[in-house]
Amino acid sequence: MIQSIETILVDVPTIRPHKLSVATMNTQTLVLVRVLCDDGVEGWGEATTIGGLNYGDESPESVKVNIDTHMAPLLIGMDARNVALVMAKVRKVIQGNRFAKCAIETALMDAQARRLNIPLSELLGGRLRDELPVAWTLASGDTRKDIAEAENMLELRRHRIFKLKIGLRPVVEDVAHVLAIKKALGDGVSVRVDVNQAWSELDAVNGIAALEAGGIDLIEQPVRAENKAGLARLAARFAVPVMADEVLHGPRDAFELATHAGADVFAVKIAQSGGLTPALQVAAIAQLAGIDLYGGTMLEGAIGTAASAHVFSTFANLNYGTELFGPLLLTEEILIEPLQYRDFMLQVPNKPGLGVQIDRDKLAFMRRK
Repeated sequence: MIQSIETILVDVPTIRPHKLSVATMNTQTLVLVRVLCDDGVEGWGEATTIGGLNYGDESPESVKVNIDTHMAPLLIGMDARNVALVMAKVRKVIQGNRFAKCAIETALMDAQARRLNIPLSELLGGRLRDELPVAWTLASGDTRKDIAEAENMLELRRHRIFKLKIGLRPVVEDVAHVLAIKKALGDGVSVRVDVNQAWSELDAVNGIAALEAGGIDLIEQPVRAENKAGLARLAARFAVPVMADEVLHGPRDAFELATHAGADVFAVKIAQSGGLTPALQVAAIAQLAGIDLYGGTMLEGAIGTAASAHVFSTFANLNYGTELFGPLLLTEEILIEPLQYRDFMLQVPNKPGLGVQIDRDKLAFMRRK
């Protein structure tokens, strides 16, 4: 039985400013959800967002209020072992709130996998891989700094896939910035761009043509999410793959995009999909439609990153790797043993549940009062 549901906000500074077209982040607010069951088993989930309300329609504060006020009272007393039934009730009664729902589902599945003494991935159908390629986002906006940062990551053997956040500057300047970095890093490194919806379709045509000619490997969400027809036109026009991100909010969007050949690649995010189960459904639709997959992030801390890793480890197709670097962007660690990154890969935890343990003393000190 679900005994209690607690929502915790933790403000953690980032190691450097993280510039997107919609916001510049200097601090990330982790939204952690703890579900305690009457058999003594507990589970953890995460509902972390990007840039407050600059990016989407949920903020850390709204997630906490909605879980504490509306979701927790609805679920207290339900059978914690029947995750599907609990989530069916949440999805029927509560509209929207994808991030909050994801955190609750993650916590319940974490608890159930711990109860069964198996890794979470085995509750989701079984993992196909024990490690995941991880991209690093270069987001200082300064070409020399970004090159130096990338070279350091290569030397440390931590990342050899790099994604550049662009869209704040004129297209010509952004393209010059990206191609200078690609030239400096060479052909053995994958360089991609994320426009975060910042371009008009005409800007996208010009920008993608130049980036494609310069050897860039992937173009993420170049136009506004509501311009689905424009995204499809760009995907059809260029050989370089175009990836759907902000337009993709779960299985229904995935089905529509797949039906209309709306993108070459799906960026799957567990929170943006509305939970672990919907994320698996997004991946299944992509697989049936011949669309490639990329494991995305909302710059979650260790809990959301571990949950995502378990989900992505089950994907048959993960041709574009993942972006699960969120914990590495933060100045503080909330786990007793941090997630392991080595040889350009994130090691998927193999202990029961999420396979991680919260440092409770540190969390108590860092949580927002």
